[in-house]
Amino acid sequence: MSSVRERVELPELPLASWEATKKTLHLWVQIVGKIRMASTAPRNHWWHVPLYVDVRGLTTRRMHSKSGVSFEIDFDFIEHRLVVATNEGAVESFALVDGLSVAGFDEQLHALLAQLGIDVTIRETPFGVPMTTPFPADQEDAAYDRDAVERFWRILGWTDGVFEEFSGWYCGKTSPVHLFWHSLDLAVTRFGGKRAPAIPDIDPVNREAYSHELVSFGFWAGDEKIGEPTYYSYTAPEPAELRQQPLHPDEAHWTDYGPGRLALLPYEAVRTAADPRAALLTFLESAYQAGARTAGWDSGELESSWCPNPPELDELLARVRPRTS
Repeated sequence: MSSVRERVELPELPLASWEATKKTLHLWVQIVGKIRMASTAPRNHWWHVPLYVDVRGLTTRRMHSKSGVSFEIDFDFIEHRLVVATNEGAVESFALVDGLSVAGFDEQLHALLAQLGIDVTIRETPFGVPMTTPFPADQEDAAYDRDAVERFWRILGWTDGVFEEFSGWYCGKTSPVHLFWHSLDLAVTRFGGKRAPAIPDIDPVNREAYSHELVSFGFWAGDEKIGEPTYYSYTAPEPAELRQQPLHPDEAHWTDYGPGRLALLPYEAVRTAADPRAALLTFLESAYQAGARTAGWDSGELESSWCPNPPELDELLARVRPRTS
């Protein structure tokens, strides 16, 4: 691996400039995500549910209809179309445009799937978001800023690559890099190998998601609580001393979020860094070391031995590991 890389120019993405579009896109993605969930065999930690970043946008990857036809659904953010393709050679699509409501998107997609003989029934209500209007009734959310969506996708694509690189440093159980549609965040998760203590009265979704000790990392475009695009990490179950652990680079910090704490690094700090890749890798590694150290994981045993570390790894680790006298 070459130690010299051209600096990537990352786009700006202030939340306020595309918040209405983000809301519409989020609901569209939830519809497609629910179709994926209904058309894919269950996996541990809900890994059958997310979407994936690809070379033109987002994809479900292959799904299986009850009729035996395999199909996939893609958000094409180059031509701005929703595309459905089957293993029988059929390819159908419709345009993603400003003014296409959530209800209109839902209707067109189900009609297209029905035309291909692969439609499925989904629960037609948003999940895990403030919006509660059923998809078929939502005529209000219809904003679509092509430029903002393209910038969001470009950021996801670059981040996906850094997350994949970071994943290669670990030889324990690791999730794919995937986009969860309930919160529209790109995430990757490391597991320490131990089952987590049972949480009383936990809902079935979180019971499956947090069945084992983990440190998770992600990116999302901001919300009503954190009003800017941000990289994050959390450890579950959360160790008592987590918040006292150092984070890097300097812009990284801990914050209360819901019942726990998140390590945060603003996207803008990464975008404007002299070396965005090194800045993000430094944050990911420092957040991982904070969680693994306080959770009692054997980090040495979990470091990758088959994948050569990039030349700068020692320098990154020197910044995030506590000094010993």
